[in-house]
Amino acid sequence: MSATSARPSPAPSTSGAAFIFKKSLISAGVALVLFSLMIGVRTEAGPQGGLIYWTRFDDLAALVATVFGGSIIVELLRQWWGPVDTERMVPKPVQAAMSFVGRWLAPALLIFAFLIPVIFYDQRYILDLSILVLTYVMLGWGLNVVVGLAGLLDLGYVAFYAVGAYSYALLATNFGLSFWVCLPLAGILAAFWGVLLGFPVLRLRGDYLAIVTLAFGEIIRLVIINWQSLTGGPNGVSGIPRPTMFGIPLTPGDDGLAARLGIEFSPTHRIVFLFYLILAMALLTNWVTIRLRRLPIGRAWEALREDEVACRALGINVTTTKLTAFATGAMFGGLAGAFFATRQGFISPESFTFQESALVLAIVVLGGMGSQLGVALAAVTMIGGFELFRGLDQYRMLVFGMAMVLLMIWRPRGLIGHRAPTVFLERNQAISSDLVKEGHG
Repeated sequence: MSATSARPSPAPSTSGAAFIFKKSLISAGVALVLFSLMIGVRTEAGPQGGLIYWTRFDDLAALVATVFGGSIIVELLRQWWGPVDTERMVPKPVQAAMSFVGRWLAPALLIFAFLIPVIFYDQRYILDLSILVLTYVMLGWGLNVVVGLAGLLDLGYVAFYAVGAYSYALLATNFGLSFWVCLPLAGILAAFWGVLLGFPVLRLRGDYLAIVTLAFGEIIRLVIINWQSLTGGPNGVSGIPRPTMFGIPLTPGDDGLAARLGIEFSPTHRIVFLFYLILAMALLTNWVTIRLRRLPIGRAWEALREDEVACRALGINVTTTKLTAFATGAMFGGLAGAFFATRQGFISPESFTFQESALVLAIVVLGGMGSQLGVALAAVTMIGGFELFRGLDQYRMLVFGMAMVLLMIWRPRGLIGHRAPTVFLERNQAISSDLVKEGHG
């Protein structure tokens, strides 16, 4: 056999113009098939029961052209950036920049969060939107304990959100307890229900665990609807007391905070107080989560996430590990629910549907399971993005669906996702190198 015949044939080129054009053409064809009925043709029920339809081929053509051009740009960028790190799915030249940004982004966001009421004091809409975003940040960090750290897929997280909200509402309206007394009680009750959920699912994992948690969320919602004597049923609970600043109400009366400070009363004072209250609760959630990750229970959660069989082989009590994860995540969900109830002043079962669980889970997955900063960025992007595209009702879900698909393709572990353990041996590489030098490797 000659040397020429033994030489392997070169791999097909994936960098030529023909390859890029072919791949972009295929993407445009797929877009044409998928969006023909969603965008190209619109139908409505006629006034006499018939079906009225009209075409929007210009919008369809613009969308297909955008997909075609975007595919070409993506392929050119992929070749320009060079090889991609398969472990983190990040181009290597970008890793240094991401590390620098990640180091300074969190402090910058925290400083900006503290200054939001000062900068946007006269803009009620932005303040309300910021409170909503921080609420979902807290929910995301709570669910991140269960999904991101322990690796337990929970589709019924809204149940603990509802338990916390109704616990505060019923305790405050029926027994006259203050917000600061009901807040820890709501967290404790939600943690108790988290333990009750954990016991039936100790032997379940994966899809089966997701189905059971989904059913648990629906059970809680149906109980709230049908137990009308306690929860008010579909009518909900109204007249929920507003929080006070440690007993001092934020009202225009003589006993209010503004009168005691000698300043003019403004309804914005209560909004600013609610903003800093949810910010403090979210930061407390973040601090507790980070501290727990460095404790033995946090390392047990990460071991359970990586491999449950190996976790059992190491002598870790899997039962306790799962129950603590469910209870901790549920407690934070209950605290967020209590804040939601006191902010709204009225709650009903319509606020605790499966869509809320799906939204919080999407925030955790898109931000990066196990990443605190990633979850916060995902919450800001998704909640703020929904409000930004509120005027585009026909295209809003389509745009977000496409964005989520692209993100899962380019960043399958989320925006800032990583699975590196919190505690690891820092000198393992040095020890291995010494063994090789001594001839033992």
